Amino acid sequence: MPLEDADAIVWIDPRSPERLKDALARSPARWVQLPFAGIEAFVTAGVIDRERTWTCAKGVYGHATAEHALTLILAAARGLNRHLRATTWHDEELAAPERRLIDATILIVGTGGIGTALASMVAPLGPRILGVNRSGEPLLNAERTASIKELAGLLPEANFVVLAAPLTLETNGLFDEAMLRRMKPGAWLVNVARGGLVMTEALVTVLEEGRLGGAALDVTDPEPLPDHHPLWTMSNVIVTPHVANTWAMGLRSLTQMVQDNVARFAAGEELAGVVDPDAGY
Repeated sequence: MPLEDADAIVWIDPRSPERLKDALARSPARWVQLPFAGIEAFVTAGVIDRERTWTCAKGVYGHATAEHALTLILAAARGLNRHLRATTWHDEELAAPERRLIDATILIVGTGGIGTALASMVAPLGPRILGVNRSGEPLLNAERTASIKELAGLLPEANFVVLAAPLTLETNGLFDEAMLRRMKPGAWLVNVARGGLVMTEALVTVLEEGRLGGAALDVTDPEPLPDHHPLWTMSNVIVTPHVANTWAMGLRSLTQMVQDNVARFAAGEELAGVVDPDAGY
């Protein structure tokens, strides 16, 4: 169907916001479906408008990303960052820093699809769970959920701080040096959301001081993380190359979501994954 006749567009290339902008200039489409939950590239390019309904893949990658976050938490808790680098056996049982999650407090920053799924996954392991979001709306399985304005006050309580929030103007650089220094000594920062949530140079500084237990990062700023960057060689850092939510993992769920939204659009029903242009996600 020609763009000029399309009522809706399903856009599957997350790397080309400018091409989408060109397509929309020739189309009266009232609804646009985007392929990922993170839409900051389209927001920054000025593609997202208020004249159309926009949807993204909110929730599609939530469980996959939460599984990866749980993997990183457990790896940090059991010292795998050290053990996987070892080339000889060390008998350190009495002094080992390994721990169980039942003795830990996990603070989840961002309580959408990823944060909600992660809370349900870690709950059976017995940790104390805290949540932070824009509104303070309760996170299921959390002992307490606070607003983003209360984040700094909660950081000293957490052994693991998991970033699962979208990258917006409000959250860009949220974890600057001051915020990182609010974290509990020995705590781990786990980022499975967007690299821009953390100021990388500040993170390196705090890690080099030995204040934090470590950082487990599936996303970085810049991304890809450059060769020879200090984070690659730090013994208390785990880096994975943005593989928490691969295309293959989410394709089946994304396909089903698009099919459902097409049916809803045709029937005049509310769509899933609606984007708030003002919030940027």
